[in-house]
Amino acid sequence: MAEELVGTGGAASDPDGPDGVRMSWNNWPRSKVEASKCVIPVAASITPIRASPSVLVLPYQPLRCKPPCSAVLNPFARVDFAAKIWICPLCFSRNHFPPHYAGISEANVPGELYPQCTTVEYAPPPLDHHSAPSSAPPPPPVFLFVIDTCLIEEELGFLKSAMRRAIGLLPDNALVGLLTFGTQVHLYELGFADVSKIYVFRGIKEISKDHILDQLGLSASSVRHGAAVGMPGYTKAPQTNGFHPSGSVHRFLLPAADCEYALSSLLDELQTDQWPVEAGSRALRCTGVALSVAAGLLGACVPGTGARIIALVGGPCTQGPGMIVSKDLSEPVRSHKDLDKDAAPHFHKAVKFYENLAKQLVSQGHVLDLFASALDQVGVAEMKVSVERTGGLVVLAESFGHPVFKDSFKRIFENGEQSLGLSFNGTLDINCSKDIRIEGIIGPCTSLEKKGTLCADVVVGQGNTTSWKMCGLDRTTCLTVFFEIVPSERSNQSGIPNPQLYIQFLTNYQGPEGQMRLRVTTITRRWVDGSNAEELIEGFDQETAAVVLARYVSLKMEMEEEFDATRWLDRSLIRLCSRFGDYRKDDPASFTLNPNFSILPQFMFNLRRSQFVQVFNNSPDETAYFRMLLNRESITNSVVMIQPSLLSYSFNSPPVPALLDVASISSDRILLLDAYFSVVIFHGMTIAQWRNMGYQNQPEHQAFAQLLQAPQDDAQVIIRDRFPVPRLVICDQHGSQARFLLAKLNPSATYNSAHEVVPGSDVIFTDDVSLQVFCEHLRRLVVQS
Repeated sequence: MAEELVGTGGAASDPDGPDGVRMSWNNWPRSKVEASKCVIPVAASITPIRASPSVLVLPYQPLRCKPPCSAVLNPFARVDFAAKIWICPLCFSRNHFPPHYAGISEANVPGELYPQCTTVEYAPPPLDHHSAPSSAPPPPPVFLFVIDTCLIEEELGFLKSAMRRAIGLLPDNALVGLLTFGTQVHLYELGFADVSKIYVFRGIKEISKDHILDQLGLSASSVRHGAAVGMPGYTKAPQTNGFHPSGSVHRFLLPAADCEYALSSLLDELQTDQWPVEAGSRALRCTGVALSVAAGLLGACVPGTGARIIALVGGPCTQGPGMIVSKDLSEPVRSHKDLDKDAAPHFHKAVKFYENLAKQLVSQGHVLDLFASALDQVGVAEMKVSVERTGGLVVLAESFGHPVFKDSFKRIFENGEQSLGLSFNGTLDINCSKDIRIEGIIGPCTSLEKKGTLCADVVVGQGNTTSWKMCGLDRTTCLTVFFEIVPSERSNQSGIPNPQLYIQFLTNYQGPEGQMRLRVTTITRRWVDGSNAEELIEGFDQETAAVVLARYVSLKMEMEEEFDATRWLDRSLIRLCSRFGDYRKDDPASFTLNPNFSILPQFMFNLRRSQFVQVFNNSPDETAYFRMLLNRESITNSVVMIQPSLLSYSFNSPPVPALLDVASISSDRILLLDAYFSVVIFHGMTIAQWRNMGYQNQPEHQAFAQLLQAPQDDAQVIIRDRFPVPRLVICDQHGSQARFLLAKLNPSATYNSAHEVVPGSDVIFTDDVSLQVFCEHLRRLVVQS
């Protein structure tokens, strides 16, 4: 386990298994008290639509248990073939098979009952041809680009070239719209071919959805009026649900194949915001109004189909709703200190605005993606709620010309191997055995407030429901579900309690090609006696536990004032080690941990120092960005965010995993650090001098050229498979950029112990404790009586 962790994380076997579910505890204690003694919450990390070649796709409707259970038939159901009855493992109801299952027998079972198919996907054909033609094409994806024009000329140039590349990659049938904003919002009517026609909205005050639709001629009254007068651009189609006729969609949203030329010429003509900026002032930027107009337009034109608002923002919102800072440069953008002291005057008002925007987008089924590229903050901390609740993507870069932005932006539209598999309109329903309650979910989703007996009283994240909306999701989207154990009186009376617990995850979603799918994953775990520590230890997953704690602590830091995360983590670790460690009282040397727990102290040490807990030196925007990615990535990726991996390259051995320690630095080595958000190639002093002398270009030093090239190739492999694309930092020992590596290393050698350092190695100028000291203190505190 340890070797696998120190290395690049690419274990041969897939840690998530075919179901894409990992749990902090795989053996569950039976009582609430025993669960609380386990310290680490009972939680599952799930990847609802994970790409897996082994998933069986069934071309018919699923068979469900009788309400209120409604669980789907699965391999854990008990089947009586003679009586044609199946018993649901979740609620123990008896269900008759319908007539079309008449041929079922032990030798002839449907795919959903194969024992290895605990995850299946239903892709029922569209309804029969009497009610709807089965050949009706699925709805096309919709992309509405919202572009900031308060940029310098150079940045706008970078943004235009990224946009041109994106438009070339869009599928021909995708509907595209364009909206630009600066001091005012400009919405382009792409369907008006003769001249470019623009609707302008003022950026100073909040505009209601009805007002937006009225001005665009999309509300019921204005369309009726227009149709009566016979205005061009309106079709006399019948009204649907009080909104636009379908023809008006094509005024603002056109298939990519039809509007590629129009978009290119609009981009060519696009200028930076012409509004004059006074000396000592920021540009007037109305991001909030622009996003309101975009949401209103999509709500009127394509409600309920997969649509994305892709916002490209280059600075802070300085007027209107969602404003994060005033236009005066004398007022700095809010910092963590300001938020702690409640000295950020615009923060709560902006968050409230984006919460309402999130509600509107979720009810429409639409996604907000945010690409923020600026040296200063742009308001990611405020916008986090509307991006996360809609399942949107977020990328934070320092310029529209930076590879982090350019390559990530391109990845959204790519097909084939590199495709992200962006899906839309997901809903997740969870059903479980009767002694389990659901506390909530941390991750990119929104509670649908579907209350029921399975909801716990305690709420974590998006709770009070058994059903969640995921407007946007992809193959790697990961959610953390928190459970509570509440043994009912009935379960104890029946004599022999059931040794297994069952949980079923049902994900309805619209795939990248527009087809509707239902993914069903049913998992089982074992109930054990909570007082038996060995059985609990056997089912403990320390990687998942570390990530669950990181996500839980990040949430508590956001929700609770004065919450001391470092102390909370330390206490939790001490309680956990004293419960599951082996030791003699008051004898620190006797303390040992089972291999299933042995790396957890190291994870906690790195989590305490990570950017999720130590917000000093990060802006609120960066912290929000890091936490959003921590909450949506797989366990394997999240572990790398908490505890980066380090590889060492030298002449005398192939690349080997190295300890994440300052002692790993050597003048004749190259180190490759993968810290998830950045990938660092660090050249030792001697290597850097040889490279500067050009030895790698001489034929007799081919081995040196290969040594220099190997980490570059490995870094490209990491970068290619990751979204958002990490920042690549290439640096030398004692160079200024070396801080990217040094900040992540265990400070086993500091300026206090400089006399003991091996020549060619390095020291870290810090007063932080090292891992060794941390573990000594931990041992001492755990064993004290």
